[in-house]
Amino acid sequence: MAILREWRAEIRRPKKAAYVEYVRTTGMAGYRATPGNLGAVIAVRDLDADRSEIVTLSWWTSLDAIRAFAGDPPDQARYYPADDEYLLTRPATVLHFDSSLPYSSETSEESAQIR
Repeated sequence: MAILREWRAEIRRPKKAAYVEYVRTTGMAGYRATPGNLGAVIAVRDLDADRSEIVTLSWWTSLDAIRAFAGDPPDQARYYPADDEYLLTRPATVLHFDSSLPYSSETSEESAQIR
């Protein structure tokens, strides 16, 4: 079974596109470079005229793999130098869940199920 790591924060809506690109080149690149990462996605939604919410979901083979990315304890959030330019909230921790891998047309329904 995989471990799903969820991080979310509120960001400045006018800078939403720039921050998604920044997260893609920092956090997502960091995920991909860490052994044990199985994939990740970014999702965003507008909350009001000034704020948007960003969520990253990443799948991992183990808590040790997550520690290699985030440090110890593994539920601490990891931030990058320019994050404060975009963030309105800066949660100290993330959530972890036991998870299947995401289903896609390229994976069988059986392989995407929680075991």
